[in-house]
Amino acid sequence: MFPFWSDYYYLVIILQIICVIHALKSGRREYLFFILFIPLIGTVVYIVREILPDINTGTLGENLMRTFWPNGRIKEWERKVRMSDTVTNKLQLADAYAQQKQYDKAIALTQECANAFSKDPGILLQLARLQFLNGNYAACLANFDKVNASKGVRMSKAEDELLYAQALEHTGQNERAEAAYQKVIQVHHSLEAMYYYGLLLKKQNRTEEAKAQFRHTSEEIDLHPRYIRRTIRKWVWLSKKELAGM
Repeated sequence: MFPFWSDYYYLVIILQIICVIHALKSGRREYLFFILFIPLIGTVVYIVREILPDINTGTLGENLMRTFWPNGRIKEWERKVRMSDTVTNKLQLADAYAQQKQYDKAIALTQECANAFSKDPGILLQLARLQFLNGNYAACLANFDKVNASKGVRMSKAEDELLYAQALEHTGQNERAEAAYQKVIQVHHSLEAMYYYGLLLKKQNRTEEAKAQFRHTSEEIDLHPRYIRRTIRKWVWLSKKELAGM
């Protein structure tokens, strides 16, 4: 009866499926309700807010490859390592393994590179990050400490400082972890650090302090540039979820 709408209905369904897969694979699960239950509006909003920015930054192709052909990058770098067994190629292959959560393989390759270049802070940092992701928190801390002990070199990225704080927490060093979280928040205004610091406070039954920390994420997001906000909204959403359950 309405052939025009019928054709576009199937287009919406196809776009909806693509958006659901993209949201699941990229960790943007907070959009799923809107995409599934308000399909037209939810799909359009997701495309505008999450997919179009990837097109503008030139990362869409890489993200689509990672989403729909997850092992493609691994096969590509395995071939390159067979052709040329260089440290650069090995680290790229380790990164490809890590993207697919094959952390044991990634750590083994990166450790091999670290053995060959024991004073290279970049390799040690990458090894520490992988060890954290694999739950090897003590080893992770040891490699972060090696970097910090190097002359003229220290961790400077918010992501690394946050991993250090979380590793301290996971190894039961709560006082040091709290100080590390506070430093990341003060220096980098990291919403992710605020969220995890709130969880630490909640775990210690410091309920009012935890609530204040979760509220702080909503207040802080407006201080970040607009192009950054889309990547950190997740922490506001998770903080609100924690507040609702307290």
